[in-house]
Amino acid sequence: MQMANIDLSQYGITGTTEIIYNPSYKTLFEEETKEGLTGYEKGQVSELGAVDVKTGIFTGRSPKDKFIVDDETSHDTVWWDSEEYHNDNHRATKEAWAAVKDIAKKELSNKRLFVVDGFCGANTNTRMAVRFIVEVAWQAHFVRNMFIKPTPEEEANFKPDFVVFNASKAKVENYKELGLHSDTAVVFNLTERQQVIINTWYGGEMKKGMFSMMNYFLPLKGIAAMHCSANTDKQGKNTAIFFGLSGTGKTTLSTDPKRLLIGDDEHGWDDDGIFNFEGGCYAKVINLDQESEPDIFGAIKRNALLENVVLDENGKIDFADKSITENTRVSYPIDHIKSTVKGFVNDRSAAPAAKSVIFLAADAFGVLPPVSILTPEQMQYYFLSGFTSKLAGTERGITEPTPTFSACFGQAFLELPPTKYAHELVKRVKANGTKAYLVNTGWNGYGKRISIKDTRGIIDAIHSGAINEAPTKKIPYFGLEIPTKLEGVATEVLDPKDTYKDPSKSKWDYKDESEWDTRAKKLAQMFIDNFAKKYANTEIGKGLVAAGPQL
Repeated sequence: MQMANIDLSQYGITGTTEIIYNPSYKTLFEEETKEGLTGYEKGQVSELGAVDVKTGIFTGRSPKDKFIVDDETSHDTVWWDSEEYHNDNHRATKEAWAAVKDIAKKELSNKRLFVVDGFCGANTNTRMAVRFIVEVAWQAHFVRNMFIKPTPEEEANFKPDFVVFNASKAKVENYKELGLHSDTAVVFNLTERQQVIINTWYGGEMKKGMFSMMNYFLPLKGIAAMHCSANTDKQGKNTAIFFGLSGTGKTTLSTDPKRLLIGDDEHGWDDDGIFNFEGGCYAKVINLDQESEPDIFGAIKRNALLENVVLDENGKIDFADKSITENTRVSYPIDHIKSTVKGFVNDRSAAPAAKSVIFLAADAFGVLPPVSILTPEQMQYYFLSGFTSKLAGTERGITEPTPTFSACFGQAFLELPPTKYAHELVKRVKANGTKAYLVNTGWNGYGKRISIKDTRGIIDAIHSGAINEAPTKKIPYFGLEIPTKLEGVATEVLDPKDTYKDPSKSKWDYKDESEWDTRAKKLAQMFIDNFAKKYANTEIGKGLVAAGPQL
């Protein structure tokens, strides 16, 4: 729909030839597949009906190019990048802001533009009204999928709290003199409440940009902001939240046909409970298998948007092809999932306070148990640690894993110090008697990933409370309490040390079960070193050392 009464000259964008305002999916489909489009603007229709687009050299976020203007609003509140503790919040001068804003205004002037208004946050009292100004149809499609659509009445009275200028076709030629990292820039101004994106086509910069802003504003109001997925039971009462870094199973495990999905990535926790920030999901699709992930597979249809997925000329999809990137994605509106809270037990994506907090880690060292029951102190320790790991490239048999410690399972999106997020989470957990668990979706002594069947069995036992009735023991070095028997889960995998008893059954090469101890000590030391480096000088950190691994 065209709406000429939006005056873009208030943002310094002039000569606009046409505004396509909050376009329908039908319009978007026509716009992104029409004749004459070239390069990354051009979408290809896949066999499943979803359009596939390519994002160029940026197939993920560009963290080194993320900047925040250092001014009176941000100077004393933002958790800035420092030599002691590196993060993605790099300082930009007011001059650099003026320059990149100018580049964006020039790029977007004298053009036919898409303007999408949407909300970030399902709770009306704390949501952020966001206006996206873009020149590429599929970028408008992406934010239409990912943000909450206003009602006609809300649309008529829409007053943006935040404005995003996406000038992905422009470049910052003079980036060096501006003190920026490259000719690509993603810059935030907390005073003006604006984001400028230059020279990256990756859709996730808009999604994660607004997540970062919610992560700034909400905790300052005493509300927990979390990089997690969330679901609840069919009555909408037994809520669980799943924290985890990319590739640990957040989307897969929260998209459960037996339960109702609240959201797959970004949530808040206030006095009313858990609420989604988004109106859609952004799932990884590398090696997507219809049998093991039917809900996500089923969501890939008309109106969904595939990113960097390889298709042949007939639109046939090869989900295993990672020649463009491993980070192949699909965005889709949340109503593409059959079982969601919204429309089933609620008029929005929200549910009561969480009964279970689940930390997901993919441990490639083969050390952590598939599930551990955490004490309140351990919950804080593992939340601040934010551990996962990756198996390195396996050429010439090298499989040395690389650990990742990302504070609060989302360091890239934290705008305030990690201890602030821990404080807000602990406050909510204590007030609601919530229980916490650490679930390893990674590898064990067999040299194989823990099966999705066993992991789902564990998650079911957490939801039902059966895990709290199970017999338990503690494992050495980490002091984690683990169940020794759990219905629906293979008993021999519950204690990771047991998976090292017979080296002949393993894909890995080792002599005997002492291998677990060797690996456990190594991983424990990594946790200890990471925590000491980042939190030894904080009050909260000093009190939590005893909750971590001990050697």
